[in-house]
Order: sequence, then structure tokens, then C-alpha cells
Amino acid sequence: MAVLEIKDLKKSFDNTEVLKGISFTVEKGEAVAIIGSSGSGKSTLLRCATDLEKADSGSISYNGKYLVRDKVYAEKEEKSEICSCFGLVFQNFNLFPHLSVMQNIIEAPMLVKKVSREDAEKKARDLLSQMGLSGRENAYPCELSGGQQQRVAIARALALDPDVLFFDEPTSALDPELTGEVLAVIKKLADSDMTMVIVTHEMAFAKDVANKVIFMDEGVIAEEGKPEDLFYNPKTERLKAFLHNASY
Repeated sequence: MAVLEIKDLKKSFDNTEVLKGISFTVEKGEAVAIIGSSGSGKSTLLRCATDLEKADSGSISYNGKYLVRDKVYAEKEEKSEICSCFGLVFQNFNLFPHLSVMQNIIEAPMLVKKVSREDAEKKARDLLSQMGLSGRENAYPCELSGGQQQRVAIARALALDPDVLFFDEPTSALDPELTGEVLAVIKKLADSDMTMVIVTHEMAFAKDVANKVIFMDEGVIAEEGKPEDLFYNPKTERLKAFLHNASY
């Protein structure tokens, strides 16, 4: 059974159709990279998949349970259970500025999953160690670099033990010199078979890390397949043109 299955997903804003019938699946342990030009619908797709935007039609299911189907969303309790299946790492970190690193990470497990403070703090320390941030538990976001803030955001998302982790352009707000440290963390997660969906403009990263690449263009999936196929043997003229202007 797929961890995530999206079928014929459509979304419009005013009279502009942004998603024009998107369908794909994500299997357990798979790292899926979504690439494409600005305005192709990548971020809208992620926002619909994570319930930040409502789909106009189509279906989204996690582990066989429907978040939405035929315009009907799951009831509150079931929806909460379904939404606990995924985590999302934003472009701009979205850490709470008035909370310490530790507080940012433990708040959701304690509130959502009713984890004890002791257990939440232990897991947070383990995650911070994985992120190379041991000893920064009491720091505040303003005291961290952008790369460190994004690694805290990844730790916060992982603290809820999601079945699938979404990344929306995780390095777009970072200086080039800080990008590598965040990409290295995501690569380690991929190597550990963490199920991930990554919207990215880093073509070399997508090629090296993803099991599957989806190329979106004007609200549709124009090509989908293994990285070596899409990057070295693109079938559509649109993907050829896109890759011609990308460095990887």
C-alpha cells in the first residue's frame, strides 16, 4: 500500500487553474523530488497534500485513509489522525521566535500526541544530535544561522514520527554556503529510507537523492520517472528546455 496516493487533484484560484489533474503515488521509503519552473504548481500541490489548501476535486489518501475524496474531507477526529501521518518543512523555517529550540521541538509531540515532557525532551536531544546541533537546546531562533534554523525545523517535523516528510524548497531562503549543510541532512534521511516528497530547485540534489522525479509544467505532471531517465533522457521538449537552463 502506498504511503501517499493522489488522484486527479485539481485546484484553482479565482479563474486560474493551478493544478489540472495531478496523480501520483509515494511508496514507503521512497524519496520523490518535484521539480519545475516557478508557477508550475509545485508548492500548491504540497499545500493541498498537507491540508493547507483545500482541493477543488480529486482525492488524497495516506496509508489508505482518505483526507479528501469527491470534495468531501474526513471528519475532524479522523482528519487529525490522517494529518499526523505527515510533517512539513517550510521554506522560511517558521520557528516560533519566542520559544527556545527545545520548546519549538517538544511543543507538538506534547500537545498532539500527549507525549510526556521527559520523553519529548529526550527525543528532541536525539534529533538535535542527528542535526549536528547538540548544545543548542536553549538557544532562540534569532541566535541561529539560517541553516541551523532549517535543521531545527527538520527536527521539529521529525519529532512527530511522520510516515512521510514534505519539504517545500528547503534551501530557497538560505545563502549558498548554508545550503549544503541542510541538503546533507536531507540526504542522510533519504539514506535511512525516510519517506519524503521534496519540492526543490537543486537539480544536482534531486538527481543524487531521489528515487523518483516528477517534472511539473503548467499545472500538470509533464514527465515522471527515475532520475537517470529524466535528467539524461528527457522525452518532452519542455523538460529539455528546463534542464538546459539548470545546472546539475
